[in-house]
Amino acid sequence: MLQRIQSVWLLLATTLSALSVKWSFFSGNRVNPSTNAKDWVEYNATENTIILLLTVAIAVAALVCIFMYKDRKRQLLITISILALSLVNLFLYFNASQTFTESNTDLTALISLGIPVLLILAAIGIYKDEQLVKNADRLR
Repeated sequence: MLQRIQSVWLLLATTLSALSVKWSFFSGNRVNPSTNAKDWVEYNATENTIILLLTVAIAVAALVCIFMYKDRKRQLLITISILALSLVNLFLYFNASQTFTESNTDLTALISLGIPVLLILAAIGIYKDEQLVKNADRLR
C-alpha cells in the first residue's frame, strides 16, 4: 500500500489539505458594513463554511482513497473527483478574494495550490499501475 508512489502523493495531499484549514490563502482589507471601517482579515478555510466543508472533504476523501489500492479503477475515479473538488475549492478562494477592497495572496496559498498538483501525480501513478497490471494479465 505505502510502497506505491500514488499513496505517498495522496498522503501529502491529505496533509496539505489539513494544513490549509488554518493557514491563510490570502489576506486583505474588507469593509465592515456595520461600522463602515476596514478590517484586516487573514482569509483561511474557517472564514467560509462551504470552503471549510470542501477542504475537510478533500482531506478525508484523499485519506480514504489511499486504502482503496485493491480497486484501482475506483481509486482513479475518486482521485479525479477529489481533483475536481480541489479546483472548485480554489475557485471559491479566488471568488472570495474579489469581495475584499485590497487583497494579497499569501505564501501559504502554495499549500492549497499544491493539492491539485499532488492529486494529478497520484492519478498518473494509479493509471500507470493499472496499465502495468493490464499488461501483466495480457502476457499470462
